[in-house]
Amino acid sequence: MIGRNKHNFIGVSGKMKKRLIWNLLKLSPAIIAATFVNANSVLAEEVNQQVTTVAELSEEANPMAQVTSVSQFSDVQPTDWAFQALQSLVERYGCIAGYPNGTYRGNRALTRYEFAAGLNACLDRVNELIATATADIVTAEDLATLQRLQEEFSAELATLRGRVDALEARTAELEANQFSTTAKLKGEVIFASSNAFGDEAVGGGDLDSNVTFTNRVRLNIDSSFSGTDRLRVRLQARNVTRYDDVTGTDMARLGFDGDNGNDFEVEELWYQFQLGDAIKVKIDANAAEYNDNLNNFNPAFQSSGSGAISRYGRFSPIYRQGGGAGVTLTFAPKSPISASVGYLAEQGSNPDEGFGVFNGSFAAIGQLNFQPNKKLGVGLTYARTYQNNEGGVSLFDSTGGEFANDPFGNDVATTANHYGVQALVSPSSKLSVSGWAGFSDANAKAGGAAVEGSDAEMFYWAAALAVRDFGTKGSTLGLIFGQPPRVTDNDIAAREDEDTSYHLEALYKLPINDNITVTPGLLVILNPEHNEDNDTIYVGTIRTTFKF
Repeated sequence: MIGRNKHNFIGVSGKMKKRLIWNLLKLSPAIIAATFVNANSVLAEEVNQQVTTVAELSEEANPMAQVTSVSQFSDVQPTDWAFQALQSLVERYGCIAGYPNGTYRGNRALTRYEFAAGLNACLDRVNELIATATADIVTAEDLATLQRLQEEFSAELATLRGRVDALEARTAELEANQFSTTAKLKGEVIFASSNAFGDEAVGGGDLDSNVTFTNRVRLNIDSSFSGTDRLRVRLQARNVTRYDDVTGTDMARLGFDGDNGNDFEVEELWYQFQLGDAIKVKIDANAAEYNDNLNNFNPAFQSSGSGAISRYGRFSPIYRQGGGAGVTLTFAPKSPISASVGYLAEQGSNPDEGFGVFNGSFAAIGQLNFQPNKKLGVGLTYARTYQNNEGGVSLFDSTGGEFANDPFGNDVATTANHYGVQALVSPSSKLSVSGWAGFSDANAKAGGAAVEGSDAEMFYWAAALAVRDFGTKGSTLGLIFGQPPRVTDNDIAAREDEDTSYHLEALYKLPINDNITVTPGLLVILNPEHNEDNDTIYVGTIRTTFKF
């Protein structure tokens, strides 16, 4: 082995010397690796070599020769598993020696004396490298300067130390009292001031309405157990006016309305997870809506808290099919072309006859998505639904006209096929155009001889324009125009719409900061309930949304 050549660090304290040695050893893992590999590696195929021959004893009596290149070892090949480590120790650090006959014998057992000699040589080389590297960097004058600066700023250092200690204590307190290590709490609060006005309500009588101030509170508790899944529990309380009672039509409903007396209730409960990259699974336990499970191609206006003011303006009514509990699968969710299927049972928790998961009201859906990027998207959707008279019939979940939601009257059990196409085009980051069209055909399954077997057809469409950063950064100017669901043909002639209603909506979403948004909006319903004899209805709203 090479001779021991010990160096001291001029002006370097023992603590700094240890730190420098430690840092260099971290930068040179090959030293430790190869040294301990030699101390512990006795491969299985060398069992037969445990008996030392006379020739080997003769060689061990001679001193081992220092080498400068790993190629000097006749028994070391580039294919050996420790070749790179040995090469680094020989050619970079120069602390490996071989036998006089030019061999290294990497598979031979290492004696404790050989291990001590090899480790000592490598540590000597480390000392040399440290001394060379720091000779022109750290001097006694530098250390004296550092000591003087430390004394001069001792008060400031003590203050910083105190602040760090206080911060650590505060962090420990927050960790001890945090909401959850696996769950996040997110909230949304809506304050809304609104009013409906016009000459007459649908069905006659003055449209008497006063300005209201209402609220909606949502608390989402999201948990993840694998990093790619999510369990959500949503609590909701609200007292937002439903203007169908005031105006006489569902067409005047707001997109965030509903009243439970401001009592908190579990409004959503679902679990979503991935099966690799191929399938996304979402299991809904209650109050499921397909608009939350599928791409509805109306990102600017889909949210009830920050999207359209109206119910119809948020997305196509085809996504309002079904409810309750069920499962939705999305295949290739991250691909330009994906597909989704879902099944929801409205009365899945009821075990009685005519209810349950498969014998009660249900909605099965399938959708094919084509969206190569965020600027372009098209969706083709089909849904099959059944609604019995026990749960009531509302084919579009109170969106659109009365005849469209209950085409045969008296909540007659009804099956229906729904077909929809949705599209999104964004020419630039500040402009997007979206829209949808849908057709449904329904069949009465009860109601007596005069009704059972009757057919009805419904049609609807809408287009939406979103202009972002209009006037100020982060704002959105929105315009929505369309025709709510209308009965175009019905075997029961009395429940066929003769005229056409039009939905016109304008809104302006203005961000106050990252957490507060104010959205004034105006909804205009022309020919409410698809009857031109009905007066135009207006609904004005100022919605303020807080997110935290």
